[in-house]
Amino acid sequence: MSIERTAVVAGATGVVGRYLLRHLLETGDWNVVALSRRRPDVAGEFRHVAVDLLDAADCRAKLAPLRDATHVFHAAFVQVADPVEHVARNAALFTNLVTAIEDAAPSLRHVHLVEGTKWYGSHLGPFLTPAREHHPRHAGANFYFDQHDWLEARQRGKAWTWSAVRPHAVCGFSVGSPMNLALALAVYGSLCRDLGLPFSHPGPAANFHALYQLTDSGLLARAIAWMATSPQAANQVFNITNGDLIRWENLWPRLAQFFAVEAGEQRHFSLRDTLGDKAADWDRLVARHGLQPHAYHQVAGWGFADFVFGSTWDIVSDTGRSRRAGFCETLDSERMLLDLLARFRRDRVIP
Repeated sequence: MSIERTAVVAGATGVVGRYLLRHLLETGDWNVVALSRRRPDVAGEFRHVAVDLLDAADCRAKLAPLRDATHVFHAAFVQVADPVEHVARNAALFTNLVTAIEDAAPSLRHVHLVEGTKWYGSHLGPFLTPAREHHPRHAGANFYFDQHDWLEARQRGKAWTWSAVRPHAVCGFSVGSPMNLALALAVYGSLCRDLGLPFSHPGPAANFHALYQLTDSGLLARAIAWMATSPQAANQVFNITNGDLIRWENLWPRLAQFFAVEAGEQRHFSLRDTLGDKAADWDRLVARHGLQPHAYHQVAGWGFADFVFGSTWDIVSDTGRSRRAGFCETLDSERMLLDLLARFRRDRVIP
C-alpha cells in the first residue's frame, strides 16, 4: 500500500527536528523530506535537501520538486545578535519555507510551527503561571509573534490547517544544537570530574529553589505528530512539557551522583565565562577516553545553560488543553535527564 502522507521537516538536525524526523520514520506511515545544512544522522529512508531558508529564491528552486508534500513541520532557528535582525531572519525562515511548499504542493494539508514558552515572557521576568495558551503574549518583539500571525493570516480560507506547540527546555540526544540543556549538563559534569572542580549549581539561589519544567524531545515529537494529524488539534496552540515539575535543589544531588563528583555549594556564576576557554581541556579529555571527536563548540552550549540557570522565577505551563484534546503522555523529568546522560556516556560523547 502506498504511503499518502509526505512530511517536510525543516531544521532536521536540531534537538526538536531530529527526534521528529526519527519518529515519523519509525511509524512507517510517512514519506519524509529533511531540510537542513547537513544530512541528519538518523536511520531510515528519507530524502535530504540542503536549502537556505533565508533565501527565498533558493527555497523556490530547491523545494519546487516537493509536489507530494502534505505536511510541513518548522523547527528551524537561527541565532542573530541584533534583536531586530533576529526577529526578521527567523520570520523569513518560516515564511520562505511555507510559501515555497504551498506554491509547489497542491495537496498540502497541514503546517506545524514550533514556538516556545518565551511567548509568555518566560525569559523576561515573572509571568502569569501556570501559563495557558489563551494568555496574552508578552509586550515587545518576539519572532514567534511574527511567525504565528503570518501563519494564521496565510491559512485563512485555505483547505490546509495549522497547529503550533509551545514546549519548554527541550532535552534530547543531539550534538551541535545550541539549546540542548541535557548536553550542556553532560559536558559541565564531565569537565568538573576531569578538572577536579565542584559541580555547583551556577544560578542564583532563587533559580535553585524555583519551579521549572522540561520537555523530552521524543515526547515532543509524538505530540507534534499528533497535532498534525488529529482533527481536534487543527488551528490550535498547545503547551507541551513532560507534565511534572522540578526544582534544581532536589535534582542537583542526583546529577552530581551520576558524575561521581562533589555537588558543591550553590553559587551564582557564568558557565560561559568560567568554562568557555576549556576547549584544550575538552580535547585532552576526548583523546584520553577515546570519545567521539566532537569539537568543543558543538557540545558546550554555555549561553543557553546560563540563560536557563539565570531566571529567578517559576516557569510553569499548563498542559490541560492537550490532555483534554487527546494527548495525555507524560514523563518523569528526573529519570529523563539521567537516561539522557547515560546515553551520552554509552555513545561515547562523554566519559
